[in-house]
Amino acid sequence: MPDPRRRVPRTDDVLADPALAEPLARLGRAEVKRTVSAVQQRVRAGELDPDGTVDAVLLELPRVPVALVRVLNATGVLLHTNLGRAALSPAAVSALALAAGATDVELDLVTGARGRRGRGAMAALAAAVPGAGDVHVVNNGAAALVLAATALAGAGREVVIARGEMVEIGDGFRLPDLLESTGARLREVGTTNRVTREDYARAVGPATGFVLKVHPSNFVVQGFTSSVGPGELTGLGVPVVCDIGSGLLAPHPRLPDEPDAASTLAAGADLVTCSGDKLLGGPQAGLLLGDAEIVHRLRRHPLARALRVDKLTLAALEATVRGPATPTARGLATSATELRARATALADALTAAGVDARAVPSAATVGGGGAPGVELDSAAVSVAAGMATALRTGHPAVLGRVEQGRCLLDLLAVDPADDAELLEAVRRAASR
Repeated sequence: MPDPRRRVPRTDDVLADPALAEPLARLGRAEVKRTVSAVQQRVRAGELDPDGTVDAVLLELPRVPVALVRVLNATGVLLHTNLGRAALSPAAVSALALAAGATDVELDLVTGARGRRGRGAMAALAAAVPGAGDVHVVNNGAAALVLAATALAGAGREVVIARGEMVEIGDGFRLPDLLESTGARLREVGTTNRVTREDYARAVGPATGFVLKVHPSNFVVQGFTSSVGPGELTGLGVPVVCDIGSGLLAPHPRLPDEPDAASTLAAGADLVTCSGDKLLGGPQAGLLLGDAEIVHRLRRHPLARALRVDKLTLAALEATVRGPATPTARGLATSATELRARATALADALTAAGVDARAVPSAATVGGGGAPGVELDSAAVSVAAGMATALRTGHPAVLGRVEQGRCLLDLLAVDPADDAELLEAVRRAASR
């Protein structure tokens, strides 16, 4: 019996096949060679005919040389933290491609001298929130707060904060730990459910760096409660810093209880910190907006260099702020009627293909630690619960949620342009 190893095509011969020229240019020789080796092993094991080697390699090669997998977010969570929160707009994606090469990110092309880094993104933010004296961007929301605490209260000075606002921001990271890591000391005031202006006034003294207001963006306290707005805290002789969390720049009609940067500054806050990859709908970033002198002080602090964002983030952020509506904004604006129509069309097509599918109403959420307790009317395609694993492990992966023995594919966070791809993914999963 001939040795099966003699039938395995040589690696160099496979790599020289014209069909692999494009993948070699797109993925690199090392990535293609790894896939060739895996397919050769299948030939040795007798699982694959040697003549099918090149075709098998083409089928198994990834589209891009990264471990990330494209996911259709059908969870009904608009800003799903585990899926990277906000999906970028086409304008932001185009900006990323532009910024991938050499750009004038820190160069004045007119004078040839060094220019202000990210001036386009800063100008866009300043125009979006005209009540801010100045703006600055760091690499995430926690970094924005760390920079503020370090520059305004580090080295043993105090941050005055309501006891009920000592929140955990996710994955075990707690606000008190974050602030104390800067060297600041926390001065808690009030009780878990109630705090007054007098509580703050009694706590403020010579050692106070600033008063911090934190929006409890991932939970709601109801009942016998009271809190103090930023406007009531002015006049205490120290800056008022407000961490609004979700990055809403202006009021939104569907989220009336969610604080926004413009209103918070107008109410009297000296500095607002927030995230860029939540309700703003942009890339991961931390925004600092407010009093010009304070923002300048933060920008010039040595820590700001360690927290600065790269040109890709600056480009995507500018396009997000200047450009058309983001997927996040479109999701918030989409009506339940439109979602029901899409769900019905998908369910009908799946039923025609022999898949047990139904269009059902659904309750979606904002997610990303924003707008707790707010339900968004939505619609979903309901399929058998047993399909959840096949959908999740497909290409693209489809992530839904299982409720009452059914897998619901909520359409709020699914781009309508992806409906055909979602339909085909469900069909493939059903066949598996």
